[in-house]
Amino acid sequence: MKARRRGLRRIGDVDLPKHVKTGGFDHAAVHGRSGRIYVAHTANDAVDVIDGAAGKHVGSIPDLPAVAGALVSDEHDLVFTSNRGENTIGMFRPVDEPRVEKVRVGVRPNGLAYDPGRGRLLAANVGDPLQPRSFTVSIVDVAAKAMIADLPVAGRTRWAVFDAAAGAFHVNIADPPVIVVIDADTLRQRVAFEIPAAGPHGLDLDAVGRRLFCACDAGRLVEVHADSGEVLRTAELSGVPDVVFFNPPRARLYVAVGEPGVIDVFDTETLRRVDTIETEPGAHTTAFDAHGQTLYAFLPRSHRAAVYRETA
Repeated sequence: MKARRRGLRRIGDVDLPKHVKTGGFDHAAVHGRSGRIYVAHTANDAVDVIDGAAGKHVGSIPDLPAVAGALVSDEHDLVFTSNRGENTIGMFRPVDEPRVEKVRVGVRPNGLAYDPGRGRLLAANVGDPLQPRSFTVSIVDVAAKAMIADLPVAGRTRWAVFDAAAGAFHVNIADPPVIVVIDADTLRQRVAFEIPAAGPHGLDLDAVGRRLFCACDAGRLVEVHADSGEVLRTAELSGVPDVVFFNPPRARLYVAVGEPGVIDVFDTETLRRVDTIETEPGAHTTAFDAHGQTLYAFLPRSHRAAVYRETA
């Protein structure tokens, strides 16, 4: 009998609403307790909601202009969005027909990171090259529903993560290629880690191993020590990456590459690429359900999510 293939196995698809405008999907996140997946459907100015257990689309949250990011706090049962088209972040409960509350932030928010202990959300703003000093990161006090800081950074931001052990936010900057470290208490920049590849883009954290995984537009994956900034290892990607997710129990890292449309899978113990999964051209975003060991890849041409599960 032929042995069953280990690793990611495609188990189905979820149809999603067709695009109203040009564009596609952007960042997505999973609410652990409900198993619902929230994906920014940028082309529709909406967040689409998938019931992971049922494997179907169950609704869309409208009126989120040019929504680019979605982030979930399981600690506080909140979903956050970055709405580039109106320079706001949105926040709502993971319930049916939620009421969305918005807070104005900097210019064209994109990446999001949440500090649940202090109740602060960081919005990494893409900015506008024609607007001086518009490359910033905004800090929102979630309980007060107010922006409490807007800090200048050296260039266009990409994704961001919160590091509880360090008490800091890590924010990718495309040019110059650095990871900026923002102190969660003082809301000031501590340091900037230099990255030896152009265009830091996707970012995730190994909190226990104290590693940052930074996927760069130059087609390189860079492993960085989260405390010292030392570059530990690098590896080649299949193309220009976007979203990155770390799976600690399996020691796997998933890197979405929009062109040619694949997910590069890395063994994080060796930083060796162990698989390349075909998705669809333009599919640059994913969501990872750690509890269910399920990865969702969002396919812009066919308006659906491809569902993959890790098999032992």
